[in-house]
Order: sequence, then C-alpha cells, then structure tokens
Amino acid sequence: MLVIAILSNLNKMICQLNHHGIFLRKPSLAHNLTFAPLRIRYFHCCRPAHCLKLESSVTGSRVSRVVRTEAQDVLFDYLHCTRSLDLTDAEHMSKNSPHFLQKLLSEVENEQDVTRSLSKFLRYNPINEFEPFFESLGLTPSEVSALLPRNLIFLSDDCAMIENYRFLYDYGIARSRIGRMYKEVQAIFRCDFGVLGSKVRAYEELGLSRSTVIKLVSCCPRLLVGGVNSEFVMVLDRLRGLGFENDWIGAYLSGKCSYNWQRMHDTIDFLEKVGYSEEQLSFLFKTYPELLFEGSGKKVYVLVGRLLKLGLKMKEVLSLFLQNPQILSKKCAKNLWQAVGFLFEIGMEVEDIASMVFSHVQLLCSYSLKRPETVLKSLKVGREALCQFLKENPSALLILAAKSKTNSMEHATFHNASKHFEKTKFLLRLGYVENSDEMLKALKLFRGRGDQLQERFDCLVQAGLDCNIVSNMIKQAPSVLNQTKYVIEKKIDCLRNCLGYPLQSVVAFPSYLCYDLERINLRFSMYAWLRDKGAAKSNLSLSTILACSDARFVKYFVDVHPEGPAQWERLRKSLP
Repeated sequence: MLVIAILSNLNKMICQLNHHGIFLRKPSLAHNLTFAPLRIRYFHCCRPAHCLKLESSVTGSRVSRVVRTEAQDVLFDYLHCTRSLDLTDAEHMSKNSPHFLQKLLSEVENEQDVTRSLSKFLRYNPINEFEPFFESLGLTPSEVSALLPRNLIFLSDDCAMIENYRFLYDYGIARSRIGRMYKEVQAIFRCDFGVLGSKVRAYEELGLSRSTVIKLVSCCPRLLVGGVNSEFVMVLDRLRGLGFENDWIGAYLSGKCSYNWQRMHDTIDFLEKVGYSEEQLSFLFKTYPELLFEGSGKKVYVLVGRLLKLGLKMKEVLSLFLQNPQILSKKCAKNLWQAVGFLFEIGMEVEDIASMVFSHVQLLCSYSLKRPETVLKSLKVGREALCQFLKENPSALLILAAKSKTNSMEHATFHNASKHFEKTKFLLRLGYVENSDEMLKALKLFRGRGDQLQERFDCLVQAGLDCNIVSNMIKQAPSVLNQTKYVIEKKIDCLRNCLGYPLQSVVAFPSYLCYDLERINLRFSMYAWLRDKGAAKSNLSLSTILACSDARFVKYFVDVHPEGPAQWERLRKSLP
C-alpha cells in the first residue's frame, strides 16, 4: 500500500508539469499494479522559435521538406545504428519510403521537435522493417501490404531474402527491378546461399554478357526458378542460327513486358514454314524486332487470324507474308486495319475488301487514313458513290483519304531501342553498371546517339587527357558530352591559347566545358584586366571565376577597382 501511495503522489506531481501527461489505472483489488500505455502528447522544443515556422503539422496530408528530411535522418540512424543494417541499404530505405515515413510521422502528434520525439518513439516502438524495405524497392503501399511476411518484423530474421537481395543488387540489378522481381517470383529469394549465383552464372555460360543477363533476369525473373530455361535456350539457338550475336536479344528486352519463349520459338518455326529463308528471316527480325519482342510473336498469329476472318485463304495469307514482309511491322499492320475499317464504314462488301487487301496490300499499308466522315464531307459525295469509285480505282484511296503523302512507306522500327542500346554500350565503357540507378539517371542526362557521345569522348582524349580521367570528368559533368565535337574543341582551344591555362585545369573543374564561350571570354577578360591592374591574384582557378553567380562576380571582380564598372561595361559591349 505504501508503494501505491507513493506512485499516486508521483502521478499528481507529474501531471502538474507543463506539456506532459501520464495516466495510471487504479490498482486492482489483487494488488497487481497495471499501467495504461504511455501516450506521448507533447515534448519541449529545444530549437529556436524562428525555426518553428518552417514546420507543418506532421499529421497532415503534406509534410514540409524540413520535417521530411529530419524524419529521414532519424529513420536512417535507427536502421543503421540501432538495427545494424548496411549503411547503403539504410540510407536508401530512409530516403525512398515516403508512405511509410508519413505513417511514422503520424505517430508524433503535432510535434515541433521531430528529431527528438521520433527518436524517442522508435526507441520504444520497433517498426516492421519490411514495410520501408519493400517500398524503397519501388512497390506501392497496397503491394507492400500483400507481401509482408507473417510473424516477422526484422529484416535480419529473413536471412535468405536479404542474402539474395544483396546478391542481385551487387550483380548490377537496380533496386526498383528487384522489387518487381520479388513481387512476381518470391521463390528466387528463398534460395540457399550461393544457389542464386550459380543460376545466374549458368546463363552467362550460354555466351551472354553480364549486362544481357541483368536485363534478362530483370524482365523474366522466372528464368531463375529451377535450372536453365530450355525454351529460352531454344530461342537463343535459333537466333544464333540466323546469324545474330548472343547479346542481340538484350537490346530489345523491356521491363514493361513479359515474354513467352515457347511462343517466340513457335513464331520462328511458323515463319520458316511460310517460306522465309534464313537470310529473309534474319533481315525480317533485324528490321522488325518487335515481331518477336512485342507480345512474344503473338501479333503474327493475330494478323493471320484477322486475314483469315476477312475471307482470305491460308495460301493467300502465306503469299502475302512472303511477298510483303513489311505488313508484319506494327505501323504497317495498323495502317492496314485502319484502311479495312475505312472500307467497311463506307459500305464495301467483305469479299471486295478481301480482294483489295490481297491485290493492293502494299498500298493499304502505306499511309494512315482520315476518317470516312471527313473524306465524304470534303468530297461532298455519299458512301455508295465513294465505295463504287474505290472498287473501280483502288489506288485512289490514298489520293482521297491519306493523311500524309510525303513518304511512300512508313515502317515502324525499333530506332529508339537501337539508340538506347548504343548509348547503353557507351555508358558501360565509362564504367556504369547495367540497370543500376546511376545508369538510369545517366541515360536521361546524356543526349545524342552512342556513336556521337563516343566521338565527343574521343575528342577529349585526343586533346591530351587520359581515358580514365575523361571518364571521371564525364561522370562529374555529364552535360560536357551534350555538346558537339566542334564546340568542345573550340573551348579547349580557348582555354589553351586565349586564357593561357593548361589542359589539366579542366580535370579539377570539368564544368568549364559546359559554360558558353560568351561567359568564358567576358569573365576572363575582366579578370585579366584586374590582374594587370594588380587588383586580383594570378592563376585563380577556373571554378573561382566561372562558377560564381553574376552578382558575386560583380562584387569580387568588378567593384573591387574604381574603374572596374566602366571596364566591365566596355567589355560587355565589345565582346560578341
């Protein structure tokens, strides 16, 4: 009873303190003390009052950047220092799980000192680490909820998953791709130690490069279930037989698509039976790789089915394919069915449409057509009249209804995919890891084809810089290669012959090559004048002169001399 009395008095004293509230339940008759859960309402704020206006309520739908940054730091400290997660994993999880962070912040009720209160909350309330982990892999909250393991909250409790995740990441697969892989095939994350590595090496032993294997298993994680996929091996062997290199397939794989390797193999077989020779098939797939990689050959069968439904016989369909392989392309097929729809809408009979398709397929594939209503309105004729006219003059369809008459044939090729592939090969030579986060960012930053980027890179090497040094420079300032070779050469010449700086000075400040020549000449002319007047130090770095803002440059390089402003204006007017 003495203990109960002391606790009762203590509770009264605490309740009188500002900004604190602790509630104790009444002791039971059995003399067992039970305490209601401690509910933290307010904490003293140790920061100056002027900082508080930067914060917004953490329980609201929006969280200020300051609050979010503080919460990320607290979560990182908890994951890395308290839970002993790998530093890079903890940092990635804390910065790439916004929904979980919002949920965590909601536990701090209208709190101003987020760092202190959230740290205290995590000290007594361990989190389910799988939630921020899965979200940081690019999964949505609903997907995360469905994938959470039962009876586990610590990542360290699922050693197999973490071990396989780290292997895939270290191998070069981006975290966002790993998240999709986990969602599609969780079985690969339950492999025993070293098993997943042996599966990946088995595909490398087929003659595929590491970059191709990365893309392959990212797009088709089921290939890592069981042994080497026999259907994939059959497709690879058939493509080799047609003269394709092992890594050709990697250029056209997309993480947005799924692939049916058996259907791909069947498509190649079907086209061979149509009558295509190996040379024709090779040319067909090089020109229209989407035949295999968009729908895994499904579009070929869809096209055949539609032509048969239209009334053509199988022999006629096969003859069309053999004589007009372009109709297998996405663009031409689209134009063909648009033309068929046009003819239907103006009332042409199915037999007449089939006859026109068989005899004028190249014509119908050539252009995208206007809508029938637009054509009828412009010609001021009825549907029957137009239908009869086109029966007698099929070639007039393009004259009357084509949207564009600039090109005789429009082919849908994978130019974008080829461009992407060449750029990827260039970045791999620079040292980027295939499908890594850095690679994905670099692909967006670099502009131009792979051969253009290589030409600009070689320009810097030929100027006298080491290849490895240039690689590091480009990683620091990617926009250097977004300029033409001529512009880069001109800036190097300016550096050496006009400014009097050695070429090695750009190693420390590669962004020099990103500034326009007008800024370079104007600022260095002003700096040279000041130096001659004894008002500036000699041999200042390129970054000191170029990187500062205009206001800062005027303050430190113009206004420092009485005649500086006048000279600055003269230079601005005289330089082109």
